[in-house]
Amino acid sequence: MRFTSCGGSDPRVATCRGKLQNKRSKLNQEINKELRLRAGAENLFRATTNRKLKETVALELSFVNSNLQLLKEQLAELNSSVELYQGESNEPVMPMIPLGLKETKEIDFSESFKDFILEHYSEDGNYYENEITEFMNLRQAMRTPHRDNSGISLLFQYYNQLYFVERRFFPPERSLGIYFEWYDSLTGVPSCQRTVAFEKACVLFNMAAIYTQMGAKQDRLTSKGLDQAVDNFLRAAGTFTYIQENFTNAPSMDLAPHMMDMLIQLMLAQARECLFEKLELQSQDKRDVDISLDLAQEAAQVADVYSVVHNLISVPAVRDYVPYSWVALVQVKREHYAAIAHYHSAVGMLVKSLEELSSHTKRMLQLMHSTPLNEIYSSSFTDEQRKQLGRAHLKSALLFHEEAHRILRLCRELRNKHFLSHVLNKCHERTSKAYANIEDDDDDFSEILDPPNIEPSSKFQLSLTAPDFAHLPVEDLFHRLGPVAIFSAKHHWTVPRSIQLQRTGSSDSGFGFSVRGDAPVIVAAVDSGSLAHFGGMKEGDFIVSINEKDVKWAHHEEVVKLIKEAGDSLTLKLVTPMDRNYLKPKNKNASSSGGTSSSNSSESGGTNSRNSTYQHSPSASITTQKKLTWNPFRKQKEKESSNNISR
Repeated sequence: MRFTSCGGSDPRVATCRGKLQNKRSKLNQEINKELRLRAGAENLFRATTNRKLKETVALELSFVNSNLQLLKEQLAELNSSVELYQGESNEPVMPMIPLGLKETKEIDFSESFKDFILEHYSEDGNYYENEITEFMNLRQAMRTPHRDNSGISLLFQYYNQLYFVERRFFPPERSLGIYFEWYDSLTGVPSCQRTVAFEKACVLFNMAAIYTQMGAKQDRLTSKGLDQAVDNFLRAAGTFTYIQENFTNAPSMDLAPHMMDMLIQLMLAQARECLFEKLELQSQDKRDVDISLDLAQEAAQVADVYSVVHNLISVPAVRDYVPYSWVALVQVKREHYAAIAHYHSAVGMLVKSLEELSSHTKRMLQLMHSTPLNEIYSSSFTDEQRKQLGRAHLKSALLFHEEAHRILRLCRELRNKHFLSHVLNKCHERTSKAYANIEDDDDDFSEILDPPNIEPSSKFQLSLTAPDFAHLPVEDLFHRLGPVAIFSAKHHWTVPRSIQLQRTGSSDSGFGFSVRGDAPVIVAAVDSGSLAHFGGMKEGDFIVSINEKDVKWAHHEEVVKLIKEAGDSLTLKLVTPMDRNYLKPKNKNASSSGGTSSSNSSESGGTNSRNSTYQHSPSASITTQKKLTWNPFRKQKEKESSNNISR
């Protein structure tokens, strides 16, 4: 697939999310400016010995640090603007936490790529100006993707294209002087790396961030919207997991291992929350005892996973970089769903007497409590004790609701989220009404001051959705350079040389060489004392041109045909690889197989079965290897078979 009209969105577009991202971009630039000022002031403070100058610099440093703190607080406030990403519905729902996208600077690859093409591939870089421009346009569009599936596709296209660009232009032994600079999504602090791996990790982060925004904006009042929300959150979690497993030592805080752990669990928690909402939605018209008890355990499961998220987000390496509103919202949800779990437990217990309950329901009552009921009561569980336990659950639900409201009031950002307050108030009122409707027979509740905890359980098995790079294969923009497995930045060969072979006398004498393979075709053998021998051909040479026709991508039979059609005069352009080991046949019979043809023979010979297509998905290079050791932030050597010219 070639990049055509699938561009990015206009960053100046007048939408809430567009304005928010535009503000975030400006704040990132301001933070970067203040960081440079602080670095200069600190260097001056360490270098000078003048006491008066030190005092002046120290004062300026205090101003710069204050400005930095204010800018970071503004950025945190933008990151807490979760309501801009929520779905548009008439009825308020519990908000989700989406992520903002990482910003990056524009990069001009033109001169670096042209110089490298001339130096390494011995071709005029100006001939590839269109390809370079197309790649730069693709990256420019990638900086402002749409917040929908078209934006995801755009990021996939760019990521897959990086597979080829990295191998074409980024040799492992040196740098081209191209720096990839990205701003941290959470803090706005810029990070800069020369490795393409950093660029890939940041693109994947933005892909996951769009998934979070797509999940948050779904209409969660419908089953379809909830299913789409769950799918998007699981895709975000799968993408974060892929980043964590394949990219290490990231310089950016939002890509750090602790942050990835938290984000993965946060997305899983939000997916499970949507599943609970779907169960509530589907059962609202007909909700019997068993369904109420199921809802209780599902809500307890949601509260439990948010407790895990709170533990991860409270780690200093994470807490110091995320907005405080995120921490508070996670706490609110933990208390809120614990309250809902106790509420549904009470509803399930109070709707019928013990005599009316089935044996299955009684078994569920025993299993749903962390402490079995027969250990709480000295005698068997009676109907009166059932009512007492139901009321105790309602009382605990009220306490959890009040704790959720207390946490809400302590967070300035959350206090302004009116839809969040509406959801909490609605659930609180529902519990209060149920508690007030219970008949008070002046029973002694001293034995059940606190009900046993509800055992978390779920009928839903969550499965992460990893990035599917294969679903959007791309065409190598620079395929004219030749098969990427051979003509890449890590391989070296001599400058192309032209050889003119002119036969005289009988045309059956041949030129004195044989060829094998395809894309590119390789000189298999050179006869001693032949025209090819005196012309300077060597075993293992690549044939890159025949009579001015480029044959780097040509199949074996096509090359043989061109040699035959040349008649008595043959002009070849050859390159000699400096690393000749990987060119040798893997077995002794390779040279005698059908893939070898001699210029002395009148037969065309067979063709090699290797595939010469240049359609590719980067995932193939990972999944076809049994063991992958990939640390993208350090130079690593790749081991590729010479047969894998393309996949």
